[in-house]
Amino acid sequence: MPPEGTDNNSQNAVLLAENEPAPFVVRNPDASAPILLVCDHASRRFPRALGTMGLDPFARRCHLAVDIGAGALTEKLADSLGVTAVLCQYSRLIVDCNRQLMDPGAFLEFGDGVIIPGNRSLHQQDKDMRAKDIYWPYHGAIESQVSRFRDSDIDPVFISIHSFTPVMNGESRTWEMGVLWDKDRVTAEIFINDLREAGYLVGDNEPYSGKALQDFTIDHHAESIGIPHVGIEIRQDLILHEDGVERIAETMHKIIASIPARINPTDIASRQPTRSA
Repeated sequence: MPPEGTDNNSQNAVLLAENEPAPFVVRNPDASAPILLVCDHASRRFPRALGTMGLDPFARRCHLAVDIGAGALTEKLADSLGVTAVLCQYSRLIVDCNRQLMDPGAFLEFGDGVIIPGNRSLHQQDKDMRAKDIYWPYHGAIESQVSRFRDSDIDPVFISIHSFTPVMNGESRTWEMGVLWDKDRVTAEIFINDLREAGYLVGDNEPYSGKALQDFTIDHHAESIGIPHVGIEIRQDLILHEDGVERIAETMHKIIASIPARINPTDIASRQPTRSA
């Protein structure tokens, strides 16, 4: 839920018109399988009130605006597995739902050589409005689904799906997939091992790390209550088109379907890695 203390103007201001899509969508909201998929960066949609944010069409479609292919993959997996998925329906350039709101990256002003004019010198009132209308409703939807499972004494396996650009700041990335983890090494190892066996070049906390601070969704909803969790990153050229999404979804489907039988979701202590002092 949003914190108290925002000013009255922020509380009353409205970013999304009544006939615009909701800030999130939930697929299979009543599914009983103990899996919860989330996709923070599923859409490149901008609220009409913000126009183009000063960006050309290419910038509004690029990896800074959306995790290319991640939304389509999440939807495909939710449908094929019959599991619940929560997807944000607005661009990460409006507000990045995988960042703490105090993080400068939550309202990105510059990235990969691109300036985002619509985020330059934002007033706190504008940030509060975006958080109120998009960020907190999305996270509230995730929280509601986690609570639904736990009210039935189920600890769902929390899987956050992202994608990464093949080239960043002029450097090529060789990883085809990345498995991100911090507290839950055991669930991560299942994905690392199975994806490697499927023939993919898989990074263990590469090209990003689950131990980094820029991982709000998993930290907030899964790590905080000790449910099994993992972050999955797929290189965008592998899921740029429908056939690629189908191919990756087939592999991911087999792994995710096997997860409940391979871990004990209620025994968080047994899944913690042993760390030396």
